[in-house]
Amino acid sequence: MNAFEKVLYFLEAEMERPTNYGWFHLMFVGIVIISTIFLCLRFKDCDDKVFRRIALISWIIIVLLEIYKQVIYTFEYDGAVVTWDYQWYAFPYQLCSTPLYVLPFVAFLKDSKFRDAFVAYMAFFSLFGGIAVFFYPNDVFISTIGINIQTMIHHGSQVVLGIFFIVHSRHKLNIKFYLKSIPVFAALVAIAIIMNECGFGILTSKGMDDSFNMFYISRHFDCTLPILSEVYKAVPYLVFSLIYILGFAIISVIIYSVGMLIASLVERKKVKNA
Repeated sequence: MNAFEKVLYFLEAEMERPTNYGWFHLMFVGIVIISTIFLCLRFKDCDDKVFRRIALISWIIIVLLEIYKQVIYTFEYDGAVVTWDYQWYAFPYQLCSTPLYVLPFVAFLKDSKFRDAFVAYMAFFSLFGGIAVFFYPNDVFISTIGINIQTMIHHGSQVVLGIFFIVHSRHKLNIKFYLKSIPVFAALVAIAIIMNECGFGILTSKGMDDSFNMFYISRHFDCTLPILSEVYKAVPYLVFSLIYILGFAIISVIIYSVGMLIASLVERKKVKNA
């Protein structure tokens, strides 16, 4: 091995695979809660420059960690031979990967209706992805320490930023603000469907059988998401696709409604104490 490969081998250090609500999981739950409270209290009324800087720093962190993840999944050492083999199933374009592509719009665009669409997407769709993983992280845990840390930081950032974006945008929180998130979600799903069709064709033509299943919505591979995996088996693909999209839309509406309720209660308390 060369020096770079030795570093990668070191970064592949293993641990006992974490369990749901074990010490490793609960430690990051605590970190996420503390980070969310701090960010919301300290920066809830920050100016646009600071807001964009927070988005930029968060994006840089998750990009660097994603690069680490991709390299580690590609690198393999069996004790004698080093092998580099990209794992297409790990290509970073799932619902929870979308902050990698959405956050730059938040970080580099000044406050505008166009940017609001990406902020709203992070607040109502990406937030759910992070919450779902933190509620049931079993499928993302493996025995590699670095990957477990990466996945907790990545999904934790979705929760922290999603809630922070809601709090920071609380004065804009209305149905028009929510509806701006729908085209972003629709575009991302459409891209996933196109990638699934093109990816399957290209990989198959090269004799590869990797499970290239972006957003877990490919018609060529079973969906492995909880609940949706059962729906996939029970109905035709078109029906599954509609249920998939409608399901995420309903959940985003619920998150929006909760955000509106909390904002309303806070404003009532302010008026009462005034």
